[in-house]
Amino acid sequence: MPRRTKDSPLDRLVGALANPTRRDILDALLEREQTVSELAARFDMARPSVSEHLAALRDGGLVDERTSGRHRYYTVTAGPLRELADWLTPYERFWRGRLRDLGTVLDEMPDEMPHEMPDHRHDHPHDHEGRR
Repeated sequence: MPRRTKDSPLDRLVGALANPTRRDILDALLEREQTVSELAARFDMARPSVSEHLAALRDGGLVDERTSGRHRYYTVTAGPLRELADWLTPYERFWRGRLRDLGTVLDEMPDEMPHEMPDHRHDHPHDHEGRR
């Protein structure tokens, strides 16, 4: 198997998504485009911290930046998510096959399970003395 570089676009995308704060920022940007200041206030974070997260998201191709006057606005870009979905497709097929196989096994099982066997774990020969 060829050795992969750890700096491919997919690696940067997955790296950006690995951080829960970045995923939260993406969720916020789904609502509307926002500035660093708006995001910092929303997440009670310092602007430099938000900027670092946005840089990672931008490096992963997940956000676009546009400048208007003194402000920079950030929006979600969906393109890289298509690449991630394409990469996940074989795994989805794998799990669908497994679930289909499980469904087949369950379909072949009888609808009613046989009655449970009595529990004799506590039966000892001395337990029945005097019960005649």
